[in-house]
Amino acid sequence: MVPFPAAVRTILLALPLSLVAAVCPVGAGRAEDKKTEEGWVQLFNGKDLTGWKIPDPPSGQFKAVKETKNDEGKVVAFVGVLKDGKDGTPGKEVVLWQVKDGLLVGGGPASHIFTEVEADDFKYRVEAKINDKGNSGQYFRTKFGPGFPLGYEAQINATHGDKIRTGSLYPSFANVSADDRKKILVMNDAPHKADEFFTQEVVAEGGHIQIFVNGKQTIDFTQEKPTFTKGHFALQGHDPGSVMTFKKVEYKPLKK
Repeated sequence: MVPFPAAVRTILLALPLSLVAAVCPVGAGRAEDKKTEEGWVQLFNGKDLTGWKIPDPPSGQFKAVKETKNDEGKVVAFVGVLKDGKDGTPGKEVVLWQVKDGLLVGGGPASHIFTEVEADDFKYRVEAKINDKGNSGQYFRTKFGPGFPLGYEAQINATHGDKIRTGSLYPSFANVSADDRKKILVMNDAPHKADEFFTQEVVAEGGHIQIFVNGKQTIDFTQEKPTFTKGHFALQGHDPGSVMTFKKVEYKPLKK
């Protein structure tokens, strides 16, 4: 804070406090900034994988998962152990998810990491980027388990061969009619470039699901009988060659 000159301080001290507050609303901007983020819960702390878990094994390609821990005993990476080769060679180890330079980075064969927390109605926001030809997903209300999980998925995809792009709701849940597909597969071209950070936010209230990319709404969809009503949040590593990077993962419970 820049101090006022002596003459100005003398004048201010002579004024009623209410008038001083009106003229000099110290800290008003900071209070407003704090208010805009009120209620958001950080799911990724930028240091380790506290609050996250992975199925063991994550899919049929693997026989196990190992944890890498830091000096404090916190998990900082999940390493998949592939099945042994047909010739008897030991299975290779592949880093699936890791904390690197304060970012959550995924890669390797298909896998998903899940939050310990479960939620029903919420705002769910990530700041992320995906590499060229990469494919990922922002899962919510999902069930913990190996393989591709049961749950809703907001797609993360800029240039992958799958034409369903970021901003779309993936049609993997039950009872998706032809009309519904038109409402949730809206992005033929991604609203961001490969290797470019963007923000994707999901708002889920009962069967009403909205998706926003960089503040612009891409989905406003209502499923009369929601397939999934409560579950974990999860992040997807879709296939070998995909590299997905998350700077921020957070959610805000919505009061009923």
